[in-house]
Amino acid sequence: MKNRPLIAQSDQSLLLDAHDPAFDEARAELSAFATLEKSPEHFHSYRLDALSLWNAASAGLTADAVVATLERWSRYELPASLGQAVRDTMARFGRIVMSEGPDDRTLRLSCDDRFVRAELAGSRKLGKLLTPDGDGFLVALTERGTVKRELIRLGWPALDTAPLLDGDPFPLRLKATRTNGAPFALRPYQEDAAAAFAGRGAPGTGYGVVVMPCGAGKTVVGMATMAAIGRKTLIVTTNVAAVHQWMDELLDKTDISRDDLGEYTGAAKDVRPVTIATYQVLTWRPDKESDFPHFDLFRRERWGLIIYDEVHLLPAPVFRVVAEIQAIRRLGLTATLVREDGLQEDVFSLIGPKRYDVPWKELEAKGFIAEAFCREIRVPMADDERMRYVACGTRERHRVAAENPIKAKVVREILDNHPQDLVMVIGQFLDQLRKLAAELNAPLITGSTPNPERERIYADFRTGRVRTIVVSKVANFAIDLPDASVAIQVSGTFGSRQEEAQRLGRVLRPKEKNSYFYSIVSRYTVEEEFADNRRRFLTEQGYRYTIEAWEESEWAPTR
Repeated sequence: MKNRPLIAQSDQSLLLDAHDPAFDEARAELSAFATLEKSPEHFHSYRLDALSLWNAASAGLTADAVVATLERWSRYELPASLGQAVRDTMARFGRIVMSEGPDDRTLRLSCDDRFVRAELAGSRKLGKLLTPDGDGFLVALTERGTVKRELIRLGWPALDTAPLLDGDPFPLRLKATRTNGAPFALRPYQEDAAAAFAGRGAPGTGYGVVVMPCGAGKTVVGMATMAAIGRKTLIVTTNVAAVHQWMDELLDKTDISRDDLGEYTGAAKDVRPVTIATYQVLTWRPDKESDFPHFDLFRRERWGLIIYDEVHLLPAPVFRVVAEIQAIRRLGLTATLVREDGLQEDVFSLIGPKRYDVPWKELEAKGFIAEAFCREIRVPMADDERMRYVACGTRERHRVAAENPIKAKVVREILDNHPQDLVMVIGQFLDQLRKLAAELNAPLITGSTPNPERERIYADFRTGRVRTIVVSKVANFAIDLPDASVAIQVSGTFGSRQEEAQRLGRVLRPKEKNSYFYSIVSRYTVEEEFADNRRRFLTEQGYRYTIEAWEESEWAPTR
């Protein structure tokens, strides 16, 4: 049945026919309330899970609107249980409202259902944080985030309408012309993302997560949000290189002066109206029994906005301080909400709901990010290496397979086939990377590379003075290499979907040429199992992914 691309099933899974004329329109509407799980060639699959429906409810979407959308696009009659499940799940959001309390140290938790109130009071973790008060409870201001986190674990996500602090003013404007004279303007989806976060300043807005693929300009969305709010801002990101890139971007695209930018890292503790810190320095402490001394940075300044870059990497200890500072506007930026530790619910409750999401394939189709081709190359192991592999214990096999010396030959062949491209060789194990860097006569960047040296290599790479660099996992996150068009992965962290998304993102920047992501895997080893997990993740997102065998003197990569 044409123009009805959706097949909705009673287990709350949804299938969307990619060949139906109404596919694009239906996909846009489904993305507001359903989680995309897979997007291969013919049918995209979604799931109506609790978080996706609560995200929709937090954005103002009603259960009736969700069911109406499903009915409008469904090829067959909706299962009766599906509509009821949507209504029951979405009805849980907002049954509990967190609002201003009787004094500036207390919040009120309202609930009109005495059975739900009894459930909350009877909770072992939550009950001790609540003081009964009429048809609700009083909560200490300092427990705002902790209570929200426990509520979502009980299945009762709170609508937080308690006021946010304004913080100190700091007006900021986006430039129309960059430092190099090139024109600068927000792309439409970047404008939409910033507006979705800021809202109209009404209660229940000013906090949440923006999900956009690598290369789509998450930093620009952060800067647009800073300009819209106009308040003193703390930005927390993954490493010192990312701190300096935020600084460069702010100086290039906004009217901020260098004197108003502060760096808070292991090397500097400079607090300014816009301060950029690393997760590493914030989570440092002298020993496991000590407190985190740098958490005071969150509390001692009158911040009006905190931006958590790569929020899917937010270290668990930082969740604790985030729980304490719920009165500050907070924006999470990420390319994927996948967390290998399963703490997506903590991101929802402590940073906020997803406010905006745009899929990779949509931006690729519009030319905002490069078209990508993913190729897994399976290589044999020499007899002696194979024997060493089978003699290893389970824990050692991954490393032996990852460091397969034959991989170096494949890397050289790929480089020969991409003589004009800028290539990143990415891996996990330092011994392997040192040998590769020496063989290729290429600079190596690891966690121990001094930041000035690291940034010099990145600068040489961006300008084309160096065409190949070898990098450890430090390049997984928050590295802006806009001209990289080829990535070669020689080893990875088991089957991490998060890592695969980030490494692919290194080559997804806008450019005229296509991007290539090669993953070299030792055949008949645990690497194949880990690669299968990563491959499923990428193909589920719609990327072209091929698997090829390599045999010496017989194989050559094609473009």
